[in-house]
Amino acid sequence: MLTDFVLLSLCFQFRLCIDTSMASGNTFFDDLRSKPEVIIDPPENEDILDGELVNDPTQLATKPNLVVSSSVRQLLECPVCLNAIYPPIHQCSNGHTLCSGCKPRVHNRCPTCRHELGNIRCLALEKVAASLELPCKYQSYGCVGIYPYYSKLKHELHCLYRPYSCPYAGSECTVVGDIPFLVAHLKDDHKVDMHSDSTFNHRYVKSNPHEVENATWMLTVFSCYGQYFCLHFEAFQLGMAPVYIAFLRFMGDDNKAKNYSYSLEVGGNGRKLIWQGVPRSIRDGHRKVRDSFDGLIIQRNMALFFSGGDSKELKLRVTGRIWKER
Repeated sequence: MLTDFVLLSLCFQFRLCIDTSMASGNTFFDDLRSKPEVIIDPPENEDILDGELVNDPTQLATKPNLVVSSSVRQLLECPVCLNAIYPPIHQCSNGHTLCSGCKPRVHNRCPTCRHELGNIRCLALEKVAASLELPCKYQSYGCVGIYPYYSKLKHELHCLYRPYSCPYAGSECTVVGDIPFLVAHLKDDHKVDMHSDSTFNHRYVKSNPHEVENATWMLTVFSCYGQYFCLHFEAFQLGMAPVYIAFLRFMGDDNKAKNYSYSLEVGGNGRKLIWQGVPRSIRDGHRKVRDSFDGLIIQRNMALFFSGGDSKELKLRVTGRIWKER
């Protein structure tokens, strides 16, 4: 049966060579790619997915399988969105294939030959895909696993080696990378304050009363216990009430973040607020943490009271410490 798959693969490669020449210079593809993309979840085939361990390095290819050449990978690439194709794989009467997410976008017309698509499934190509094993796309970040084609996407959604997004909250930064890369990026590109200590004493000041309700301060990064932590402090709306929130995020995964705790303290005029919690992983976005209220929340009136009570100037001193749980 493996030989049959190889023959089928060769047939489709031959078809692809013809299709490539037909599709080159085709503005129809460019127009489609500029439209919003439809996201299709990978198949939840129990026979394929149940035995997979998402981050198990022993998932190396040990059984004979098809050699995955670049031409075979091209067979499993949708000509419209250029993403990997997952079942159901559709084809026209001439054998041209595309993913189910792009089928509605082409109005049931083959993007290569313009013939009507109908409801023809390319079962042969689906079987070829089921026989393949591919490396994780985060191989360059250190993942050494090899995964069945239909399990690869599920693994990559949870791969421990997948890059992190930049934790800077002052802009919609799209930079991704590993932790050492992001630390350098925060320091060099965002000019973030870097501190090598597990305790801190910060003053947050806004002298312009019109800036108090939308105040956001520069991110601060702390290096301690061989790890990096990000301290956030900003204003936002809690319902109709303006409040301030301070919270800590861990530059790493959640399973390591749980090994640490932190406390925050703010006060003035003989009053004090104290918060103790566990830092959230930067896998959780800044807004997700803020909107879950997982941090020290200070009502605006209380913050101004701590600042002297004149309602015109914000002067808060936030102290805290980070420690490792045993």
